[in-house]
Amino acid sequence: MIEIELDGKKVEITEGSMIMHAAEKAGTYIPHFCYHKKLSIAANCRMCLVDVEKAPKPMPACATPVTQGMIVRTKSDKAIKAQQSVMEFLLINHPLDCPICDQGGECQLQDLAVGYGGSSSRYEEEKRVVLHKDVGPLISMEEMTRCIHCTRCVRFGQELAGVMELGMIHRGEHSEITTILNDTVDSEVSGNMIDLCPVGALTSKPFRYQARSWELSRRKSVSPHDSTGANLIVQVKNNRVMRVLPLENEAVNECWLSDRDRFSYEALNTQERLTAPMLKQGGEWKTVDWQTALEYVANGLRQIKADHGGNSIGALVSPHSTVEELFLAGALVRALGSENIDYRLRNAEFPEVQSSGGIASSVRWLGTSIVSLSNLQRALVIGSNLRKDHPLFAMRLRAATRKGAVLSVLHDVEHDWAMPVRHKLIAPAGQWAQALADVAAAIGAEQGVTAPAGGKATEQGKALAQSLLSGERKAILLGNAAAHHASASSLLALANWIGQQTGASVGYLTEAANTVGAQLVGAVPGANGLNAGQMLGGALKAVLLLNTEPEFDAADGRAAMAGLNKSQMVVTLSPFKANLEFSDVLLPIAPFTETQGTFVNAEGRVQGFHAVVKPLGEARPAWKVLRVLANMLGLPGFAYESAQEVSTAARGGDHVNTDLVQGNALGNSSAAAIDLSPAAGHPATASIYQLDGIVRRAPSLQLTADAKRAVEASGVDGPPRDARAPSGGSAAHASVGVISS
Repeated sequence: MIEIELDGKKVEITEGSMIMHAAEKAGTYIPHFCYHKKLSIAANCRMCLVDVEKAPKPMPACATPVTQGMIVRTKSDKAIKAQQSVMEFLLINHPLDCPICDQGGECQLQDLAVGYGGSSSRYEEEKRVVLHKDVGPLISMEEMTRCIHCTRCVRFGQELAGVMELGMIHRGEHSEITTILNDTVDSEVSGNMIDLCPVGALTSKPFRYQARSWELSRRKSVSPHDSTGANLIVQVKNNRVMRVLPLENEAVNECWLSDRDRFSYEALNTQERLTAPMLKQGGEWKTVDWQTALEYVANGLRQIKADHGGNSIGALVSPHSTVEELFLAGALVRALGSENIDYRLRNAEFPEVQSSGGIASSVRWLGTSIVSLSNLQRALVIGSNLRKDHPLFAMRLRAATRKGAVLSVLHDVEHDWAMPVRHKLIAPAGQWAQALADVAAAIGAEQGVTAPAGGKATEQGKALAQSLLSGERKAILLGNAAAHHASASSLLALANWIGQQTGASVGYLTEAANTVGAQLVGAVPGANGLNAGQMLGGALKAVLLLNTEPEFDAADGRAAMAGLNKSQMVVTLSPFKANLEFSDVLLPIAPFTETQGTFVNAEGRVQGFHAVVKPLGEARPAWKVLRVLANMLGLPGFAYESAQEVSTAARGGDHVNTDLVQGNALGNSSAAAIDLSPAAGHPATASIYQLDGIVRRAPSLQLTADAKRAVEASGVDGPPRDARAPSGGSAAHASVGVISS
């Protein structure tokens, strides 16, 4: 540590830090545009010029290293005049269009111009004009004349997104930010460039001209999509979600969002929202009131239970639903005398999960903290197209590779991860267990122990084994394709054995926002209960579909629809007009923005959120619908008056506990029998913008290159949101080791 003097105050700061870092530590604000704490230093805006004693001229605070005894003045006449001169130059060519600029009210240039700009301009020459660019459906570059060339967007793409899609061409007043070849910006985290832009050059295309920043209410929430659990600021006007921004949380999403988290809100305002209960009568859908719809469902469930027994009733639930909704769905089914509940619609294998009172005693989770991903030295990812499945996890691992981490991959397709991958085991999905056994054999030979299965130490296996045996901070991460694999148990057992021998943590990336929560509250079949595959095969007389669309969410959508058509009654609880072909009742439930609830992310972090707008039309929170339905059926134990009471019940005793996941070691799954025979079929995975019902209905996301590629690969005609996950396409991610409670 060294000591400097900053505006008369002594500040201790790590050697090698910049003046800007010392100012941040001291709580002193230095005006800046190009500097950002997450990006490399460019020092090209010069707005942060400060007065350093004995320096012949003002120095940029962001790029001047501190030295022992340095004296810095940020508010001296010399510093202020330098900053005012820089501001004058920045405003020479800037258009005077603040009244129509989407950045108005939250613009750094606008704010600093008030303090450092002049009341009039000395320049009478014509301002330069930069032509607009069309870079896709998410980012608007219509007013690039506003650009001040801070290069934040360029550095973000190059350093954090891993794809340098924007760059600067020409020099002087001819400089401009562009895609060079007039391509589109297709990164899955491209929306962060909008947040980084300190002026109105890059703005949100879906939000363009929709509202002014001071008209919007800002409310906290949590993303319902992948298992990162990204923290959100949802901006609302007139009870309508207008925009979604990141809420900074270094432990979860830092200050970033994936485009899926940022732009999916569009679906909440589409015509596909279900705003009133509907019954199918004579093959036609009729709108009814809640009392009529719930009485129909209650009477149907009573009759089916009387005729066929409680075991003929089941629930297929979405891991994108809240802890409270999943808990009540399980409680309702079990109160009817059934153990048929499952969230694992895309699975090909259904290992038994021990449970007590509907609560799982072991959970597949990340196996480590999200923060630790940024500091790994070795990582092996099995069955995941990480960049598209978990964009923010990919950013963490990308940061680790910049620090020298060695990344290895086992998959059936060589995806572009936009980061260096040292070892690639590319094998057909059916041979992943054998490929992993070969790695285990190489590790066993190196360690002098017997491998758990009949593998062969191949050259690739030896190289990967050497990687995992070296280094300190290590992780083995199983993705969606590994979780949904027909040999999922064998893959987990082999991964656990390798983890034990190499000192690596083992875990699942977990597919959805509440995959871990679904396990913790027992949204899996109990003793003698049917799993999702059996229920989708037509084994039930009555089916409750909570926030799920089997056509898109099941391993085989067409077979699932055929199986559900065999049921006497199918009840869909959804925010959207979904499952019209085979449902008998549609009950409108509130999406995450219209209800209170809890998600448990991949690392086991319990995050609660509140409604940010009122439910649309006659939609109601799903926990209320399930509670009222249980009351109408005369079932005991459903006297909940608030979501908080449901949450307490779900998380009480042996239920969801913040420490239940992170505080436990992995279960001894390596003792499971390992089958190395080739597995049939390809694991079912969802492409990036087909993961859940909300993203499938977000218009702008469905116009992206990723969404269009998914449609082309699926071979399905029609709008992008109707695309099914490619049968042999990219593997998604998520799922990890087993933890004992």
